Amino acid sequence: MNHALRRLSIACLVMFLALMIGVNYLQVFRASSLAAEPGNIRVFDQQFKVWRGEIIAAGGGQQQVIAESRKQKNGDFQRYYPDPLTYAPVTGYDSIYANTSPYGLTGIEQAENKLLAGTAPSLAVYNLKGLFTGKPKQGASVYLTISPRAQQAAYQALAQMGKPAAAVAIDPQTGAILALASYPTFNPNLLATLNGVQFNKNDARLVRDPAQPLLNRALNDTFPPGSSFKIVTSSTAFGTGKVHNQNSTIPAPQFYHLPGSSSVLTNDGDAPCGNGNPPIIFAFTVSCNTAFGKLGDTVGGSALHSYAGLYGFNAGWNMSIPLPVSPSVYGNSKGQPLTDPAQIALSAIGQFDDAVTPMQEAMIAAAIANHGKLMQPYLVQDVKAPDQSVVTSTTPTEIRQVVSSQVAAYITQMMISVTHNQDGTAFFTAGPQATGGLDIAGKTGTAQNGPNNSHLDDAVFTCFAPASNPQIAVGVIVKGGGFGADAAAPIAVKIIQAYLGQH
Repeated sequence: MNHALRRLSIACLVMFLALMIGVNYLQVFRASSLAAEPGNIRVFDQQFKVWRGEIIAAGGGQQQVIAESRKQKNGDFQRYYPDPLTYAPVTGYDSIYANTSPYGLTGIEQAENKLLAGTAPSLAVYNLKGLFTGKPKQGASVYLTISPRAQQAAYQALAQMGKPAAAVAIDPQTGAILALASYPTFNPNLLATLNGVQFNKNDARLVRDPAQPLLNRALNDTFPPGSSFKIVTSSTAFGTGKVHNQNSTIPAPQFYHLPGSSSVLTNDGDAPCGNGNPPIIFAFTVSCNTAFGKLGDTVGGSALHSYAGLYGFNAGWNMSIPLPVSPSVYGNSKGQPLTDPAQIALSAIGQFDDAVTPMQEAMIAAAIANHGKLMQPYLVQDVKAPDQSVVTSTTPTEIRQVVSSQVAAYITQMMISVTHNQDGTAFFTAGPQATGGLDIAGKTGTAQNGPNNSHLDDAVFTCFAPASNPQIAVGVIVKGGGFGADAAAPIAVKIIQAYLGQH
């Protein structure tokens, strides 16, 4: 009898130990993975009970809450976006019914989810205090670098244009993103509903919309840069010593027969480029294709590829702000240096396979504005616990010195000439007389797009201001907008005026 009891006791002990090991394994090693399971009903229900932290646009000396949680009558919390269309590309959305994990998150809602939800390890001390004081669990607040004035001006200008477009503004000295707007956009409140049937209807409608409102064109759509790429070509020419300064002359035939090809490159309207051997500042001001196509062949594909990479092309930087950013591409379809002279010439004027995001356009201007130094772009300035103690804070980080300060000074003078010289391509839309005396340095781009260039040209403008003391750099691309000076430049001007408080 004692032997049987002993065996039974040992069996019970083994089972008890197995149970304890299993419970501890689940609680310690599997807690995070189980919590992330879409089918975990406890986690699903729990998210209704937590006050999710606010997202606040706090750049440019202003503050505006752009995402918050509102308590419902039954005690549950629902996400709400006060100015949804303006900030959707920044906030993204927090939806509990989407099929993606965890429960449908995009934008800052996804990038900073653990902090907003209060589950980040950095909030452990605060949460521990809450256990002793009886305070309910709350998420941290995320303070962004976005300037409400600049963001609102950007969205309103894009919406007024009415074409697929995007704009990005950066503080060139720090890399702080001041505006990030995309059009057409969507209302994230439609996806924050607590009604599952309504969510499915809203989600299906947005996904099927041919205008692609869910696409963040500022970060994840690429376009040919057109003549704005001449900034990179000029940087290469100065950096390699092929051109000495902005007043050095370069060959600029009226018709440039592309090397090894039967194709002929011309300027707008088949016009000549000065006397055929103008200073590079003149060719840049009036945007001569023949001059820069030939210059591209002179400096070569490898050099152009190298300098494009310095500016950030071909994933030449940490592609997160912390939102994911699609890479801009220079070179062949694989991002490798071009070897065909005709293709090199076309790429030097921002055609062939060149592709940029509006973010990249803003980064190009920002590097020149910052004396050739490219800063890491970032969106999150501070994260604060519910007691307002700072959890994390972003310190500006230099990516690299793209060009020397002297080369940046040459290109700055060339960009000023584009807006200040009566022959400049942006004189009538971004020059002082059109902006109330605003001192903008910029470069237009009118990029041919589509099969056999059958689609309306994309409009591009990259710039910074004030030219003598840069505080903001802007990149704007309007799909099918036509001339960069007519469609993209006025949008950039409105963003700059709003940020600098001129309107």
